Amino acid sequence: MRLWHENLLSKLPRQQLLGQHRECCALRGGGWGKKHRTVDYVFTHSPYKLFQYHSKVMQEMQRRGYSPNSLWLNPFYRGTKEAPYTSLLIVPTTTPIYPEHNAAYYQECIDNLAMKGINIP
Repeated sequence: MRLWHENLLSKLPRQQLLGQHRECCALRGGGWGKKHRTVDYVFTHSPYKLFQYHSKVMQEMQRRGYSPNSLWLNPFYRGTKEAPYTSLLIVPTTTPIYPEHNAAYYQECIDNLAMKGINIP
């Protein structure tokens, strides 16, 4: 489980982009707060940041002709198995969305993709 650096979203192959959507859905739903070394930093921020990131993923999906479920465009939505948020700390969008997505993390993502045989220039 990994959230790719947001600057890579437009460069990800189809499989990784759609996988990222699934990861975001899982994290926004029942996976919120469940420990995982690679994404633990997400839980130190408002869930609204994850919504902001997921929105970028869905925008890229739409740009490529995919149609993610529009219910995910609601920041309170948590999937079919979790109750929606009744309140949510809405935070301004920052660049990057997650401060952890710095230059070192970008390189870590590039290296991870390269290990999978995906070379991003």
